[in-house]
Amino acid sequence: MFKQPLNLFFNAVTFYTRLPAPRWVTHSNENLNRASGYFPLIGWLVALISYGVFYAAHSFLPFELSLLISMGAGLLVTGAFHEDGFADLCDGFGGGWSQQDILRIMKDSRLGTYGVSGLCCMLLLKWSSLTALGADQLLIGLILAHSLSRAFSISLIALLPYVQADTQSKAKPIAQQWRVKDLCLAWCWALIPLFFVPVGTALTLLLMGALVTLAIRRWFKQRLLGYTGDALGASQQIHELLIYIALVAFMA
Repeated sequence: MFKQPLNLFFNAVTFYTRLPAPRWVTHSNENLNRASGYFPLIGWLVALISYGVFYAAHSFLPFELSLLISMGAGLLVTGAFHEDGFADLCDGFGGGWSQQDILRIMKDSRLGTYGVSGLCCMLLLKWSSLTALGADQLLIGLILAHSLSRAFSISLIALLPYVQADTQSKAKPIAQQWRVKDLCLAWCWALIPLFFVPVGTALTLLLMGALVTLAIRRWFKQRLLGYTGDALGASQQIHELLIYIALVAFMA
Protein backbone atom coordinates (compact mmCIF):
# COMPACT_ATOMS: atom_id res chain seq x y z
CA MET A 1 0.00 0.00 0.00
CA PHE A 2 2.76 2.42 0.95
CA LYS A 3 5.51 1.01 -1.24
CA GLN A 4 4.70 3.03 -4.38
CA PRO A 5 4.30 6.39 -2.56
CA LEU A 6 7.60 5.71 -0.77
CA ASN A 7 9.17 4.76 -4.08
CA LEU A 8 8.03 8.05 -5.62
CA PHE A 9 9.19 10.01 -2.58
CA PHE A 10 12.68 8.55 -2.75
CA ASN A 11 12.78 9.22 -6.49
CA ALA A 12 12.14 12.86 -5.59
CA VAL A 13 14.82 12.74 -2.90
CA THR A 14 17.51 11.48 -5.25
CA PHE A 15 16.54 13.91 -8.03
CA TYR A 16 16.13 17.11 -6.02
CA THR A 17 18.82 16.49 -3.39
CA ARG A 18 22.17 14.77 -2.94
CA LEU A 19 20.74 12.42 -0.32
CA PRO A 20 20.83 8.66 -1.03
CA ALA A 21 17.82 6.35 -1.35
CA PRO A 22 17.36 2.71 -0.27
CA ARG A 23 18.50 0.09 -2.75
CA TRP A 24 14.98 -1.25 -3.27
CA VAL A 25 13.83 2.03 -4.87
CA THR A 26 12.99 1.73 -8.57
CA HIS A 27 14.19 4.63 -10.68
CA SER A 28 12.55 5.49 -14.01
CA ASN A 29 11.39 8.52 -15.97
CA GLU A 30 7.78 7.65 -15.18
CA ASN A 31 8.49 7.47 -11.46
CA LEU A 32 10.43 10.71 -11.63
CA ASN A 33 7.50 12.36 -13.39
CA ARG A 34 5.10 11.24 -10.65
CA ALA A 35 7.61 12.16 -7.95
CA SER A 36 7.09 15.85 -8.68
CA GLY A 37 4.07 15.67 -6.37
CA TYR A 38 6.54 15.33 -3.50
CA PHE A 39 8.59 18.37 -4.50
CA PRO A 40 7.25 20.59 -1.65
CA LEU A 41 7.83 17.73 0.81
CA ILE A 42 11.48 17.85 -0.25
CA GLY A 43 11.28 21.49 0.78
CA TRP A 44 10.24 20.34 4.25
CA LEU A 45 13.25 18.02 4.32
CA VAL A 46 15.72 20.70 3.25
CA ALA A 47 14.26 23.19 5.72
CA LEU A 48 14.46 20.76 8.64
CA ILE A 49 18.04 19.78 7.84
CA SER A 50 19.04 23.43 7.49
CA TYR A 51 17.40 24.32 10.79
CA GLY A 52 18.97 21.31 12.50
CA VAL A 53 22.41 22.48 11.42
CA PHE A 54 21.59 26.01 12.60
CA TYR A 55 20.34 24.74 15.98
CA ALA A 56 23.49 22.69 16.52
CA ALA A 57 25.81 25.50 15.46
CA HIS A 58 23.94 28.15 17.47
CA SER A 59 24.62 26.27 20.69
CA PHE A 60 28.21 27.54 20.60
CA LEU A 61 28.38 30.10 17.76
CA PRO A 62 26.80 33.54 17.17
CA PHE A 63 23.44 33.70 15.39
CA GLU A 64 24.68 35.24 12.13
CA LEU A 65 27.51 32.73 11.72
CA SER A 66 25.23 29.81 12.58
CA LEU A 67 22.75 31.02 9.96
CA LEU A 68 25.47 31.21 7.32
CA ILE A 69 26.58 27.66 8.15
CA SER A 70 22.93 26.58 7.89
CA MET A 71 22.62 28.11 4.42
CA GLY A 72 25.77 26.28 3.38
CA ALA A 73 24.27 23.01 4.61
CA GLY A 74 21.17 23.67 2.54
CA LEU A 75 23.31 24.20 -0.54
CA LEU A 76 25.15 20.94 0.10
CA VAL A 77 21.92 18.99 0.58
CA THR A 78 20.43 20.18 -2.72
CA GLY A 79 23.71 20.44 -4.60
CA ALA A 80 22.80 24.09 -5.27
CA PHE A 81 20.33 22.63 -7.77
CA HIS A 82 17.95 25.62 -7.88
CA GLU A 83 20.62 28.26 -7.32
CA ASP A 84 22.37 26.95 -10.43
CA GLY A 85 19.15 27.38 -12.40
CA PHE A 86 18.76 30.94 -11.14
CA ALA A 87 22.33 31.83 -12.10
CA ASP A 88 21.91 30.30 -15.57
CA LEU A 89 18.67 32.23 -16.06
CA CYS A 90 20.42 35.49 -15.11
CA ASP A 91 23.12 34.78 -17.69
CA GLY A 92 20.62 33.77 -20.37
CA PHE A 93 18.21 36.65 -19.89
CA GLY A 94 21.02 39.13 -19.35
CA GLY A 95 23.10 38.16 -22.39
CA GLY A 96 20.57 36.77 -24.86
CA TRP A 97 18.04 38.52 -27.06
CA SER A 98 16.29 35.74 -28.95
CA GLN A 99 14.94 32.50 -27.51
CA GLN A 100 17.71 30.53 -29.22
CA ASP A 101 20.40 32.78 -27.74
CA ILE A 102 18.92 32.54 -24.25
CA LEU A 103 18.66 28.74 -24.37
CA ARG A 104 22.20 28.43 -25.72
CA ILE A 105 23.63 30.62 -22.95
CA MET A 106 21.63 28.84 -20.25
CA LYS A 107 22.99 25.46 -21.35
CA ASP A 108 26.58 26.72 -21.13
CA SER A 109 28.20 25.27 -18.01
CA ARG A 110 30.33 28.39 -17.56
CA LEU A 111 29.01 31.14 -15.28
CA GLY A 112 29.01 34.72 -16.53
CA THR A 113 28.87 38.14 -14.91
CA TYR A 114 25.07 38.24 -14.80
CA GLY A 115 24.91 34.85 -13.14
CA VAL A 116 27.56 35.65 -10.52
CA SER A 117 26.00 39.02 -9.72
CA GLY A 118 22.49 37.62 -9.51
CA LEU A 119 23.52 34.66 -7.34
CA CYS A 120 25.51 36.84 -4.93
CA CYS A 121 22.60 39.25 -4.56
CA MET A 122 20.17 36.35 -4.05
CA LEU A 123 22.25 34.73 -1.30
CA LEU A 124 22.93 38.03 0.45
CA LEU A 125 19.24 38.94 0.42
CA LYS A 126 18.35 35.52 1.81
CA TRP A 127 20.89 35.83 4.62
CA SER A 128 19.75 39.36 5.47
CA SER A 129 16.07 38.36 5.48
CA LEU A 130 16.65 35.28 7.64
CA THR A 131 18.77 37.35 10.00
CA ALA A 132 15.89 39.80 10.37
CA LEU A 133 13.48 36.92 11.08
CA GLY A 134 15.53 35.85 14.07
CA ALA A 135 15.94 32.47 15.73
CA ASP A 136 12.36 32.28 17.05
CA GLN A 137 10.75 32.54 13.61
CA LEU A 138 13.47 30.77 11.64
CA LEU A 139 12.02 27.25 11.61
CA ILE A 140 8.55 28.17 10.38
CA GLY A 141 10.06 30.67 7.95
CA LEU A 142 12.30 28.02 6.40
CA ILE A 143 9.50 25.45 6.11
CA LEU A 144 7.08 27.96 4.62
CA ALA A 145 9.54 29.31 2.08
CA HIS A 146 11.01 25.97 0.99
CA SER A 147 7.66 24.20 0.60
CA LEU A 148 5.54 27.01 -0.88
CA SER A 149 8.24 28.13 -3.32
CA ARG A 150 8.50 24.60 -4.70
CA ALA A 151 4.72 24.32 -5.11
CA PHE A 152 4.48 27.59 -7.00
CA SER A 153 7.48 26.64 -9.13
CA ILE A 154 6.16 23.20 -10.07
CA SER A 155 2.80 24.76 -10.98
CA LEU A 156 4.47 26.38 -13.98
CA ILE A 157 4.58 22.94 -15.61
CA ALA A 158 0.80 23.08 -15.89
CA LEU A 159 0.86 26.66 -17.21
CA LEU A 160 3.63 26.61 -19.82
CA PRO A 161 5.00 24.24 -22.47
CA TYR A 162 8.40 22.65 -22.13
CA VAL A 163 10.81 24.25 -24.60
CA GLN A 164 14.25 22.77 -23.93
CA ALA A 165 15.25 20.81 -27.02
CA ASP A 166 18.17 19.09 -25.28
CA THR A 167 17.21 15.44 -24.78
CA GLN A 168 19.70 15.19 -21.89
CA SER A 169 17.98 17.94 -19.90
CA LYS A 170 17.29 16.95 -16.31
CA ALA A 171 13.83 18.52 -16.41
CA LYS A 172 12.63 16.52 -19.42
CA PRO A 173 11.33 13.49 -17.45
CA ILE A 174 9.17 15.63 -15.14
CA ALA A 175 7.74 17.47 -18.14
CA GLN A 176 6.16 14.30 -19.53
CA GLN A 177 2.53 13.29 -18.87
CA TRP A 178 1.91 15.78 -16.10
CA ARG A 179 -1.06 14.73 -13.92
CA VAL A 180 -3.45 17.01 -12.06
CA LYS A 181 -3.53 14.74 -9.00
CA ASP A 182 0.24 15.05 -8.66
CA LEU A 183 -0.09 18.83 -8.63
CA CYS A 184 -2.84 18.53 -5.99
CA LEU A 185 -0.57 16.31 -3.89
CA ALA A 186 2.23 18.86 -4.17
CA TRP A 187 -0.07 21.61 -2.94
CA CYS A 188 -1.28 19.48 -0.03
CA TRP A 189 2.29 19.31 1.27
CA ALA A 190 2.79 23.03 0.65
CA LEU A 191 -0.38 24.21 2.42
CA ILE A 192 0.23 22.38 5.71
CA PRO A 193 2.74 24.95 7.13
CA LEU A 194 0.21 27.75 6.55
CA PHE A 195 -1.90 26.40 9.42
CA PHE A 196 0.88 27.46 11.82
CA VAL A 197 0.78 31.17 10.89
CA PRO A 198 -2.02 33.77 11.21
CA VAL A 199 -4.77 33.58 8.60
CA GLY A 200 -3.91 37.00 7.23
CA THR A 201 -0.29 36.00 6.75
CA ALA A 202 -1.25 32.75 5.04
CA LEU A 203 -3.68 34.43 2.64
CA THR A 204 -1.18 37.17 1.83
CA LEU A 205 1.56 34.64 1.04
CA LEU A 206 -0.79 32.70 -1.24
CA LEU A 207 -2.00 35.83 -3.04
CA MET A 208 1.54 37.15 -3.44
CA GLY A 209 2.74 33.78 -4.73
CA ALA A 210 -0.11 33.54 -7.22
CA LEU A 211 0.56 37.02 -8.60
CA VAL A 212 4.31 36.38 -8.81
CA THR A 213 3.66 33.06 -10.57
CA LEU A 214 1.48 34.78 -13.17
CA ALA A 215 4.13 37.46 -13.67
CA ILE A 216 6.86 34.80 -14.06
CA ARG A 217 4.65 32.85 -16.45
CA ARG A 218 4.23 35.93 -18.65
CA TRP A 219 7.96 36.68 -18.41
CA PHE A 220 8.98 33.14 -19.41
CA LYS A 221 6.38 33.01 -22.18
CA GLN A 222 7.70 36.24 -23.71
CA ARG A 223 11.40 35.41 -23.46
CA LEU A 224 11.51 31.59 -23.59
CA LEU A 225 8.12 30.69 -25.08
CA GLY A 226 7.79 28.20 -22.22
CA TYR A 227 9.88 26.81 -19.39
CA THR A 228 13.11 24.87 -18.89
CA GLY A 229 14.61 23.12 -15.88
CA ASP A 230 16.73 26.18 -15.13
CA ALA A 231 13.62 28.37 -15.35
CA LEU A 232 11.83 26.23 -12.76
CA GLY A 233 14.85 26.43 -10.45
CA ALA A 234 15.00 30.20 -10.86
CA SER A 235 11.29 30.47 -10.12
CA GLN A 236 11.75 28.51 -6.89
CA GLN A 237 14.55 30.82 -5.80
CA ILE A 238 12.52 33.97 -6.55
CA HIS A 239 9.52 32.70 -4.60
CA GLU A 240 11.67 31.56 -1.66
CA LEU A 241 13.34 34.95 -1.34
CA LEU A 242 10.06 36.88 -1.63
CA ILE A 243 8.48 34.73 1.09
CA TYR A 244 11.37 35.54 3.45
CA ILE A 245 11.02 39.26 2.68
CA ALA A 246 7.24 39.12 3.16
CA LEU A 247 7.63 37.41 6.55
CA VAL A 248 10.08 40.09 7.63
CA ALA A 249 7.57 42.75 6.53
CA PHE A 250 4.81 41.09 8.60
CA MET A 251 7.07 41.16 11.67
CA ALA A 252 7.84 44.83 11.12
